[in-house]
Amino acid sequence: MKKFMDKDFLLQTETAKKLFHEHAAKMPIIDYHCHISPQEIAENRQFKNITEVWLGGDHYKWRMIRTNGVDEKYITGDKSSDREKFQKFAEALPRAIGNPLYHWTHLELQRYFGVTKPLNGDTAEEIWNICNEKLQQPDMSVQGIIKQSNVKVICTTDDPADDLKWHKKIKADGKCSAQVLPAMRPDKAMRIEKPGWDNYMKYELGQAAGIEISTMQDIRDALAKRIAYFAEMGCRASDHALEYVFCTPATEEELDDIVGKVINGKGEPAKEEIEKYKTALLLFLGKEYHRLGWAMQIHYSALRDNNSNMYDRLGPDTGFDCIATYNCGEGLVKLLDALEKDGHLPKTIIYSLNPGDNAMIGTIIGSFQGPEVPGKIQQGAAWWFNDTKLGMEAQLANVGNLSVLGNALGMLTDSRSFLSYTRHEYYRRILCNFIGNLVENGEYPDDMDFLGQIVEDISFNNANRYFGFNA
Repeated sequence: MKKFMDKDFLLQTETAKKLFHEHAAKMPIIDYHCHISPQEIAENRQFKNITEVWLGGDHYKWRMIRTNGVDEKYITGDKSSDREKFQKFAEALPRAIGNPLYHWTHLELQRYFGVTKPLNGDTAEEIWNICNEKLQQPDMSVQGIIKQSNVKVICTTDDPADDLKWHKKIKADGKCSAQVLPAMRPDKAMRIEKPGWDNYMKYELGQAAGIEISTMQDIRDALAKRIAYFAEMGCRASDHALEYVFCTPATEEELDDIVGKVINGKGEPAKEEIEKYKTALLLFLGKEYHRLGWAMQIHYSALRDNNSNMYDRLGPDTGFDCIATYNCGEGLVKLLDALEKDGHLPKTIIYSLNPGDNAMIGTIIGSFQGPEVPGKIQQGAAWWFNDTKLGMEAQLANVGNLSVLGNALGMLTDSRSFLSYTRHEYYRRILCNFIGNLVENGEYPDDMDFLGQIVEDISFNNANRYFGFNA
């Protein structure tokens, strides 16, 4: 029997062990999609206790604790202490057999706190004290964690109207060991169907760009100004969270009618109008991204905020989402083809929350590649509910079967936690095990020099080249 999460954790063959320990483990980290706070980096936050690091805003953990029948006051409530919240998490965790949270938690305990014993209700007090003492040390400040994690680039997620003042401060201070760059996420501009869209356009995006918005072209002009500002600040990527993917063209007159109706409070847009507006925006943005060499990320097929009672109580992104089953193949092809026809298809990374879309994406991306960079159009890393051992293995197998695995962009955290960089290690171990099994099964040559280079490329070099970070 193997020891619990020892140095060869998840590595089943000698080839896998060699690839990980001699190649993957030494590579730095590029975290090109995450939700961490640039303000906390700029201020070099020092966390008071492990609950602040682990349970503040982590809907993965909240969801798991709820499933253990724990009252919400011990999860997101303000009527319980941080110590009580940590205890409930510790008691729930051992029951989550097979859940990646179990592995992530213990990797973080090992790498950042030197704790090798399992976390449970009985060990909670000891581990609470060890972690809290360690968190007061200088190397466990936010910038200290980034440095010891060997992170070279962090791309935060930022609204087009954001002034990016914290990014400016980070750059001016020059103390953070990683490049911290904005990544544009224009979801608020995109979601014309959401309450408050009109106010966002008038008082946030419009004011940030210095443009009074009343037409579709005004929106394009405002976003173009903000894109130019983000580019000055080092932005290399955008991100779009779509419910489903579509491509519904419209005339400029139709678009002005749609925008005018909503921005002037004269009615809500119909489904086809929503699609027409969003299609026009995506085509414009794709053109801008292509011009600047940015990568466009598309995340889709999530059903969000399913529990209306809890949404009313806690708001979005609190752990009440699930996988959707939209048929997006035709819409995705039409969108990519429309951009390609006009010579404006940017580097694109596609993530579906539905694992049933893996093969579809794997075949679509092969239809739209280009010479700008190897793997111009990518299937993104296993995302959210697929961010599991089985989900990563399935994604690697799919890319290997239907595309070119050697050009893959590796892992990202997609996280709000500064301790989640161990997810890169988790992915790299699974990657090395995947390749090692192929080699030892006689399905790929035992050329360790070449294989080592492939592993180093997927772990770091490919993303560095793809986004142009020069890290």
